[in-house]
Amino acid sequence: MAFEGLAERLQGTLTKIRGKGKVSETDVKEMMREVRLALLEADVNFKVVKQFIASVKEKALGQEVMKSLTPGQQVIKVVNEELTALMGGEQSKIAVAAKSPTVVMMVGLQGAGKTTTTAKLANHLRKKHNRQPLLVAADIYRPAAIKQLETLGKQLNMPVFSLGDQVSPVEIAKQAIEKAKEDHHDYVLIDTAGRLHIDETLMDELKQVKEIAKPDEILLVVDAMTGQDAVNVAESFNEQLDVTGVVLTKLDGDTRGGAAISVKAVTNTPIKFAGMGEKIDQLEPFHPDRMASRILGMGDVLSLIEKAQTSVDEEKARELEKKMRTMDFTFDDFLEQLDQVRSMGPLDELLNMMPGMNKKGMKDLKVDDKQIGKVEAIVRSMTKKEKQDPSIMNASRRRRIAKGSGTTIQDVNRLLKQFEDMKKMMKQMAGMTSGKGKKKGKGLGGFKLPF
Repeated sequence: MAFEGLAERLQGTLTKIRGKGKVSETDVKEMMREVRLALLEADVNFKVVKQFIASVKEKALGQEVMKSLTPGQQVIKVVNEELTALMGGEQSKIAVAAKSPTVVMMVGLQGAGKTTTTAKLANHLRKKHNRQPLLVAADIYRPAAIKQLETLGKQLNMPVFSLGDQVSPVEIAKQAIEKAKEDHHDYVLIDTAGRLHIDETLMDELKQVKEIAKPDEILLVVDAMTGQDAVNVAESFNEQLDVTGVVLTKLDGDTRGGAAISVKAVTNTPIKFAGMGEKIDQLEPFHPDRMASRILGMGDVLSLIEKAQTSVDEEKARELEKKMRTMDFTFDDFLEQLDQVRSMGPLDELLNMMPGMNKKGMKDLKVDDKQIGKVEAIVRSMTKKEKQDPSIMNASRRRRIAKGSGTTIQDVNRLLKQFEDMKKMMKQMAGMTSGKGKKKGKGLGGFKLPF
């Protein structure tokens, strides 16, 4: 996650104050000094840091906190609220025009991931909002930009409007909107040209496209890994074009994350989406409150639930849960469950959303996709009969499975033992949660990877 360093620093600072029964002015000042350093190190704009610290200090030293039953937790609540406000407060949704099509202009510097983000946004609009977007290739300067968008369109089975690289972007935008009206597309996403740096010619051309296309939304695509430069870019584009929203890309990268915190405060333009990876479905609506919770180690349970709802087959989950309760759960079922968890995304990303799961916690867990692959290899090396009834596993069968999966006999033994333990635990849990009004558990059932 982009905020790893910042998250670790802030969580360490907040842990010191969390359990305090009394919080003095000195405690708050010391904590604010630490928070200030953490934010500056994360490349947050210094003016933004100054304003943030002043606001938190004022509220943390207020009567409400000092008289609170748990002042330490109240201070953390203040930090969380102010961090949320700093990143925009509430989620800002993409515009919808009163009359179709809604026109969205995608702008930004070269290398920010604009073309890929345009395709990701089209995918998001279709999957989450049931829209029919038209992709428009209006970047006529960068070699292969048109080809790239066409390839992405093919991948998504989505139409791409192009007039080649000899027609002006203004004419391309004009004809694309006409085409969208004819073919009843409800969104037009115009991928405009980027430059290696901001220049007058680029801005003039974008202003002309804006004039002819009359966009309902101008989304600025910003590379979060460029740190403070990202904020300067956002400021320049906003001054010239009145940007309506920002898409932060590469938020999954090893970056200090300050851009995400600064960009809203400096430009007063909401962050609408965040790119969390290279895959076409790794674009998420930006929720300031959830991001603040993740930074402060409070988790992001809502996003985790949403991922589960879109990735997990409810009927299969109910079936698996029933098998667990009746002890009919086999290794075949276990593989199916592993697949469902994997479809939700990389494990470290999912763990990041769980409360208290900072980087250290994840290291202690030692869970990664390779380990899951190892477990999968062991299970796939079993015969159908062995998967159905692990009790038949004698020494020679275990040797064969270890050899076939490229693991050791100890690995196989550990997995078999943990599988049995898990079945027993699931039966107990099912008994505990089968009462009226109580939810029955789903997921990996507390299964701990054996490596």
